[in-house]
Amino acid sequence: MASLIEKINAEKENISVVLTELRKVDDLSRKSRLELGGVGNLLCNVYNGIENILKQILKEMGVSISKSDSWHSDLLMLAINNGIITENIKKQLNEYLGFRHFFSHTYSFLLKLEKLTPLAENIFEVYSSFEKEIDSFVKKL
Repeated sequence: MASLIEKINAEKENISVVLTELRKVDDLSRKSRLELGGVGNLLCNVYNGIENILKQILKEMGVSISKSDSWHSDLLMLAINNGIITENIKKQLNEYLGFRHFFSHTYSFLLKLEKLTPLAENIFEVYSSFEKEIDSFVKKL
């Protein structure tokens, strides 16, 4: 069975592929609805990968994740309460959690450029900060 480090690295590799695709995107204002939907999907992929990393770490620590409707938010709180991420990272990730919820429950043609653009521009820095916190935490295990 794969170790925690192997599982995290597999998720990080997948996220890296998605971020490479996002780096190719320029000037969202010139993109079609289809392309904007693709960008939204890639942002959701990154966030899902982040959640997968948190779930793996919590599972390794023996922390159970609720099956409630609010489990996505609960996951971030568990990550803070167990010292995996900081409040600052949680705040940043909340933006992507909210977007993921919106994107999953609506039509992509309803995406607002003014909401999508900062998420697409900031994902690289947010993920980099998240990754540093995860790496630091895992070294302590």
